[in-house]
Amino acid sequence: MTDAAFILHGQDRSGDWVVTCDHAANRVPDEIGGGTLGLSAPDMARHIAYDVGAAGVARALADALDAPAVLSNFSRLVIDPNRGEDDPTLVMKLYDGTIIPENRAADAAEVDRRLGAYYRPYHTAISAQMAARATPILVSVHSFTPQLGGRAPRPWHVAVLHTEDTRLSDHLLVALRAEGDLVVGQNEPYTGVLKGDAVDRHATGHGHPNALIEIRNDLIETLGDQLNWANRLARCLDAARAAANL
Repeated sequence: MTDAAFILHGQDRSGDWVVTCDHAANRVPDEIGGGTLGLSAPDMARHIAYDVGAAGVARALADALDAPAVLSNFSRLVIDPNRGEDDPTLVMKLYDGTIIPENRAADAAEVDRRLGAYYRPYHTAISAQMAARATPILVSVHSFTPQLGGRAPRPWHVAVLHTEDTRLSDHLLVALRAEGDLVVGQNEPYTGVLKGDAVDRHATGHGHPNALIEIRNDLIETLGDQLNWANRLARCLDAARAAANL
């Protein structure tokens, strides 16, 4: 596996779409605890470490849209690229009932080191892809766990998160619901309004159309499922773009 902080897929493609995957990997670089955060392998395979299945969907979606994809290459537990640099949850010490041992002693200097080594290079790569296009459209691919510990099951198959800019998301919601076999959430299981997150940083803050797509991770466990979802999402995104006249 590459040691880079990010992976570029289809970087020479020149259309308007830019696909990102903020939580693509559960990799812990060797310089952090010898490549471990002190968690078990089963914990590192859970949603707390990365968005299960999202990377495969993002790559296939980029292929279907003839777009580049920028994927993180470090665990969200190392540092979360979908948080602002001043967000208190940037380096998590407790997540869904699990203590993150290697993060408990992470001081300001260590957080700053992780920002420079992983977080900022990933965002620089996204910025470059967005800047290469006159009218970029950002699509961020995520997945969510069917149920957090002690919480109610989540019924949605897929959800679209957005802020006040709904140019694309409104029409994407219509297209997904028209599929007829999906429970579609809007700003579920959490809101799309998070100041300083990746969409805010690269799209909303610059006036670019965007949508953040959340897929329930038990639906994208296999490569076949990921490909099927990518093709479905590409069809719906193209329809949404046409309807929005973007």
